Amino acid sequence: MASHRAGSGITFVALLFALCMCPRAGHGLYNEHTAEHFFRSGHTNNWAVLVCTSRFWFNYRHVANTLSMYRSVKRLGIPDSHIVLMLADDMACNPRNPKPATVFSHKNMELNVYGDDVEVDYRGYEVTVENFLRILTGRIPPSTPRLKRLLSDDRSNILIYMTGHGGNGFLKFQDSEEITNVELADAFEQMWQKRRYNELLFIIDTCQGASMYERFYSPNIMALASSQIGEDSLSHQPDLGVGVHLMDRYTFYLLEFLEEIHPASQNNMNDLFQVCPKSLCVSTPGHRTDLFQRAPHTVLITDFFGSVRKVELTKYPITLGTHQEQAQKRFSADDAVMDAVTYANQLPVSEIIHQKPKLKEWHPPGGFIIGLWGLILLIFFKTYGLKHMKHVF
Repeated sequence: MASHRAGSGITFVALLFALCMCPRAGHGLYNEHTAEHFFRSGHTNNWAVLVCTSRFWFNYRHVANTLSMYRSVKRLGIPDSHIVLMLADDMACNPRNPKPATVFSHKNMELNVYGDDVEVDYRGYEVTVENFLRILTGRIPPSTPRLKRLLSDDRSNILIYMTGHGGNGFLKFQDSEEITNVELADAFEQMWQKRRYNELLFIIDTCQGASMYERFYSPNIMALASSQIGEDSLSHQPDLGVGVHLMDRYTFYLLEFLEEIHPASQNNMNDLFQVCPKSLCVSTPGHRTDLFQRAPHTVLITDFFGSVRKVELTKYPITLGTHQEQAQKRFSADDAVMDAVTYANQLPVSEIIHQKPKLKEWHPPGGFIIGLWGLILLIFFKTYGLKHMKHVF
């Protein structure tokens, strides 16, 4: 009887212990799932490269486009130290500007996007295709200041915004040169191979903008454009006081959407795709997501436009796998993707830039040697005749 009671007591204690531990285990599983959702973007820092490629007063709207985007990303938390701003012309100091030291993005001069704290990293004739590609790939001289560098790494989410005049497969820089969609695609591939980004969002507002992302082939790139191939990207908001259009349609409605975003917003990329339907833009905006590893509805707007690190307190321990394990889990579904995301071993950038070109050894082609021997035999035959040919052989 005593032994039966002792056994019942042990069973009761074991059952009580199990009931106490189950909620804790449940909390652990819940918190692990929450943490996995919490850190789903996998990035630790944000960068933005904002490029206006147009000169001259009648392209005022392109400068206003870029400065408006600059204002939005700064408002959402990306600091100047992580923004590379390229403006091909200084509209604020243009003699035609009725309000010097200002650039307006809304009619009736309601919103000055130039402000007092704009840091332009590349201006005027510094805005070239070469400098833009060097910024992306990191192949810049050692003397370049930190503020003019894109110091990203393999945990960086990068926003690249470009605006200007373009056509089918190219974007003009200052009406003197152009960058092609192939050059841009190859630059992004170099960035991926050199571990310069985790995920990249490319936005372009130009005529036939969709042609600029059709050649992309690197992983983790999402692209948006203001118009399809064969379509123009139209301007918006003419202002009689300034004398020109103040913005382009696509960027205007994009920024109108971003004004409603705050650092804690849960809006995702599917919302961004809908900001400017054809009824508003007149052109047909496009997007490309096939290279991106995550579904658009899981990608928050603030993953690219903001730089606010999330903090959540919990009293339960959370076990997280290593970055390598997470990457293997993330890409195991597609072997082709696994091959694509393998980084290549590369020389340091400083060695790549300053290495001396190797001298090529000159070797005469085979036909040249045969012809030379033929010429020698012909001269010998003409000089000494056929009877002396035996001395040659």
